[in-house]
Amino acid sequence: MSWIITKYLITAAVVVLITEVAKRSDRLGALVAALPIVTILALIWLYVENQSTEKIANHAWYTFWYAVPTLPMFLVFSWLLSRIGFWPTLAASVVITVVCFGLFALLVKRFGIELM
Repeated sequence: MSWIITKYLITAAVVVLITEVAKRSDRLGALVAALPIVTILALIWLYVENQSTEKIANHAWYTFWYAVPTLPMFLVFSWLLSRIGFWPTLAASVVITVVCFGLFALLVKRFGIELM
């Protein structure tokens, strides 16, 4: 149980660190947030918990493919935010991400990559 609490604390600290950096510098905060910190932590936790190398490699592989269709969301979010407000922009961004993911999954399926 203490291991799970430790994982939560470290992971939460990383999120807090990113938001604190972003408060001070838009660019540095974005750079730190763009780093695959959550994925790196997940890979570390999987390794430390003795998951197979196949499981860890699959996590990295699918993370790459799942990240690609999320990229348009950042552009749409920054464009919509001043126009319709935070919550509607966030909702629209989620919908756009889901649509992009579905379309992307159909596209890469033609190349033998199964995301769904």
